[in-house]
Amino acid sequence: MNQLYTLIFLIIQTTMTLFNFNSESNISKWNIIDDGVMGGRSQGHFKINDAGNGLFYGDVSLENNGGFSMVQYRFDTIEAKNYSKVYIKVKGDGKTYQFRIKENESDYYSFVATFETTKAWETIEIPFNTMYPAFRGKKLDAANYTGKQMEMIAFLIGNKKAESFNLEIESIILK
Repeated sequence: MNQLYTLIFLIIQTTMTLFNFNSESNISKWNIIDDGVMGGRSQGHFKINDAGNGLFYGDVSLENNGGFSMVQYRFDTIEAKNYSKVYIKVKGDGKTYQFRIKENESDYYSFVATFETTKAWETIEIPFNTMYPAFRGKKLDAANYTGKQMEMIAFLIGNKKAESFNLEIESIILK
């Protein structure tokens, strides 16, 4: 029985929930950033759907040099050095998305991981050390994410084509 308690303690100790959506979730710190900041015409939206999950949806437009929509979540600094991966439980639309982390909210670049979605619920595992630094879609010549800390996470769609999108998010967990 002692081993079971030790195992449960280790499991609890080694995970951190960044966000677990439900019908009562406060999403006021989740903000949409579209290509309109550069003159584009894409329109992203974020809400809690009837199932109690976060729903990032909208239309990406290539007009006026546009081409992306992003929803980002800013929070107080989280020390992440005891974790090595992020797990996102999502139900997509068959399109490609990016998951992004910023160590400091003021950094001009993000650490990026690209993931494919299906039309079924799935848990995507993203090791920190595979997240590369990028700015405006270009990979930077710098080290991958070390996982020391984070102050922002985001989901982005920008596949260089006009398209509607729909990404349902249940949870984001560090392990």
